[in-house]
Amino acid sequence: MSVLEKITTYTNAYLRLAEVEDYPGAHNGLQIENSGGVKRVLAAVDAGLPVFKKAAALGSSSLLVVHHGLFWQGVQPVTGVWREKLRLAREADMALYAAHLPLDAHSVVGNNVLLAKALGLRGRKSFLGFGCVGTFSESLETLTRRIQRATERVPQVCAAGPSRPRCVGIITGGAGDMVEKAALAGVDTFVTGEGPQWSWVRAEEMGINVIYAGHYATETFGVKALAAHLAAKFHLPWKFIAHNIPL
Repeated sequence: MSVLEKITTYTNAYLRLAEVEDYPGAHNGLQIENSGGVKRVLAAVDAGLPVFKKAAALGSSSLLVVHHGLFWQGVQPVTGVWREKLRLAREADMALYAAHLPLDAHSVVGNNVLLAKALGLRGRKSFLGFGCVGTFSESLETLTRRIQRATERVPQVCAAGPSRPRCVGIITGGAGDMVEKAALAGVDTFVTGEGPQWSWVRAEEMGINVIYAGHYATETFGVKALAAHLAAKFHLPWKFIAHNIPL
């Protein structure tokens, strides 16, 4: 069994890929195979062309772990950007592994639980399937400052709920359209990455705070933690490839 096969087999089980339902285009797991050798683990939020270029420049035989993989729009012709990504991966002997909702939901290296820990939420438990909910004992202003510090981004705040939150639910990424579900689940403050315009209006109507902390910014936690975990497990170096998207 090659190093890549060992890492992939372990990661599939560690993230429970077979147990977590996801969007059809997510295709969690190994998306691009290389020759089998792995010299380093790289982490990034998105499998975009700029990330591929940065990863390829770091040397051959990397395993690039991303949250948002390649196949969201289904079958596409291998032309233009698609052809360029595959060329870069082949020439750098680079493998690509994607983990979307299984990484969001993971109890140790998941985006949601790690952001909840960074914010100091207590009594953390699962929220609406793959999020995280916990209690908070300070002001909304303090919570907002902690979010800014954790994400390195100034969040947008719909302060339609209590000035001192007690129950904070987190679903990272683009979960703003779940604001009503969050309110009905009993939270007074909902933290997500981004949402549609109407989600702000609905938050005001439901009487809860919603903090939009950035889709990219709220989803750097999981890939970093997973890459660090794999690097330690398989005695490899790792590096995060930053390509900030201010949304």
